[in-house]
Amino acid sequence: VQLQASGGGLVQAGGSLRLSCATSGNIFSIYGMSWYRQAPGKQRNLVALITSDGSTSYADSVKGRFTISRDNAKNTVYLQMNSLKPEDTAVYYCNAWRGVTDYWGQGTLVTVSS
Repeated sequence: VQLQASGGGLVQAGGSLRLSCATSGNIFSIYGMSWYRQAPGKQRNLVALITSDGSTSYADSVKGRFTISRDNAKNTVYLQMNSLKPEDTAVYYCNAWRGVTDYWGQGTLVTVSS
């Protein structure tokens, strides 16, 4: 499984971005999908996840601002980010998981200016 993240960039505080993560193969629908982020000098943390049946969960810091969704027909997971804050600045990574197996994509940089 290969994952390709895109959609990062520079945005002002209060703005929005939508990240996408396209996956290869035809098994996307049975995998849970997650977005993580890693700020400079900090550990990588879970931002949001969506299970294969569509259940979602969010880190407290992004609840009400970020929305994770998936399109199984397009083998793609999205992260809609609204009301962005400078503390959201990080490299964002997508992750596919099922049981003890997981796969990572390359990161996409999100920079939020104040």
